[in-house]
Amino acid sequence: MPFSDIYKGKTVLVTGHTGFKGGWLTLWLKNLGANVIGLSLEPQNEYNFFNSTNLKKIIDDRRIDIKNLQSLNNIINSIQPDFVFHLAAQALVRKSYLNPIETWQTNLLGTVNVLESLKNIRKKSACVLITSDKCYKNKEWVWGYREDDQLGGADPYSASKAAAELAINSYIKSFFGKGKPYIRISSARAGNVIGGGDWSKDRIVPDCVKAWSKGDLVKLRSPNSTRPWQHVLEPISGYLELGNHLYKDELFHGESFNFGPKSSDNYSVEKLVQKMSFYWDKVLWENSSDKDQPYESGLLKLNCDKALLKMKWESNLSFEDTLRFTIEWYKNFYDFKDCMREKSIDQINEYCKIAKKSSISWANS
Repeated sequence: MPFSDIYKGKTVLVTGHTGFKGGWLTLWLKNLGANVIGLSLEPQNEYNFFNSTNLKKIIDDRRIDIKNLQSLNNIINSIQPDFVFHLAAQALVRKSYLNPIETWQTNLLGTVNVLESLKNIRKKSACVLITSDKCYKNKEWVWGYREDDQLGGADPYSASKAAAELAINSYIKSFFGKGKPYIRISSARAGNVIGGGDWSKDRIVPDCVKAWSKGDLVKLRSPNSTRPWQHVLEPISGYLELGNHLYKDELFHGESFNFGPKSSDNYSVEKLVQKMSFYWDKVLWENSSDKDQPYESGLLKLNCDKALLKMKWESNLSFEDTLRFTIEWYKNFYDFKDCMREKSIDQINEYCKIAKKSSISWANS
């Protein structure tokens, strides 16, 4: 793996490490030998990846709200990180309708606070700021959005992520150009991720797992909506590879990258659930007739040619393996709750072996 050594012994700051993607990234970084410092609020759900894998025992775990600029400034100034991965966010579309102010404050002003705090770093540092595929103005195109397509968003969550991208671009041009070439910043945009350890409300996989573990019925709100489904390890491998390139090559400074599945892996919500049923016994679902639900995009797709061209990055798991990884993790959780860190590391290692078999994968560069 090309980034197997770059993170070893380095100080790596991860915001949002108690979240779903942040937890997987933290565990992978720790497995690579990094000294990880996590900044986040308490986990938001009773069940969560952070507690299930007992990450608190193996990293420097700190509680902080990224809306608190002074605290963030003090921490970044004191630790002087080699790498920063910013994932802390309000990450749910439906919740953004219920709490639009919190969504804007966290996703936009929280990102601005991170950018402002990066001014305190006095050595070479690679900073990957994660937004979302929903930062694009969605025109329901059948082709994938490229990194230079128009930003936008109809719902508060999507709009806040588009605004965060504008803030990132503004700060790079205003404060991180000449005079601070050692602080390198890129943004990363990923599609819908699934995988073990996600128990967020109003997400299809957690909703299914929670219901099916009790023998209950799942109601599909938008069965025909199509999403770029991918396992959580896919975009995280992209974040790590982007951090690797950013640290080594200043030409990556100021660039944005999409990390999504192959175009053939865009499936409807109903098709996803149908395929999940192959791996879980006694599943029940029905399509919901609720027409009063808030607006969510019907079709989303990313073009990831830039990541392939510049970093040899592409998704590596088949859709079947994506679902297998996901369901195996949850089944292991319900049967062996004390072994989830080991199970998660096993999946990281298996993912890397699969990536290694690809002739053009980042894992072979």
